[in-house]
Amino acid sequence: MTLDKTATFVDKDLRGARFNRSTLAGAVMRGVDVSGLDIDAPWLAEGTLLVNGVDVVPIVEAELNRRFPGRELRQAQDPDGLRTAWAALERAWAAAVDQVLSMPAGTADVSIDGEWSFAQTLRHLAFATDTWLGKAILRLPQPFHPLGQPHVEYATDGYDMSIFATGQPTFAAVRELRAERQAMMRDFLATVTPDLLAESRPAAWSPEHQQSVLRCLHVIFDEEWAHLRFALRDIDAQR
Repeated sequence: MTLDKTATFVDKDLRGARFNRSTLAGAVMRGVDVSGLDIDAPWLAEGTLLVNGVDVVPIVEAELNRRFPGRELRQAQDPDGLRTAWAALERAWAAAVDQVLSMPAGTADVSIDGEWSFAQTLRHLAFATDTWLGKAILRLPQPFHPLGQPHVEYATDGYDMSIFATGQPTFAAVRELRAERQAMMRDFLATVTPDLLAESRPAAWSPEHQQSVLRCLHVIFDEEWAHLRFALRDIDAQR
């Protein structure tokens, strides 16, 4: 349902309200009590967020970079920078996987607040690699692995979504797929050149638009860091 953009809420009590996959872009709040407000906006860096007249986006970005060493490299522009950035990601994810393996059996399959489990997150990252490296950059005729975790809206793209597994694969099988896709990225970055980075490709889900190979890689990096944050948040919730 689309809300009238002129809608105004006055003296309303929204304590405990939850907004999922919703847009509050351009919303204006005045004289509001935001104590305990929890905002998770993966695309925050692409805009502004004013709190009492202060744009807090740079503050949030700096803190996330401090918490996740290597995250500041996600927009690397050259082959060497991209290789360094990917190595940082692999180290960060290896540490996260080790955490899960050290926890009680079944931890990888626990969903917190209806979000993807750790195992589903790894499957989605395999799907993201298949989408932006296999499909967009390499233009493979069938880039997707059956254990990938897609978003349901991609079913309209002409691909047979029935290829994706509907059951719950073992965590060992998920880790094997994840390792294969990480190696796929590592191998591609090992030989990528500035000229290749500048080449154009049809965007993965909007083929009428062109994106550079570099931009396709940046999408993968953004997905990796965003989902690492989600995954660690939910791991902490299980401790």
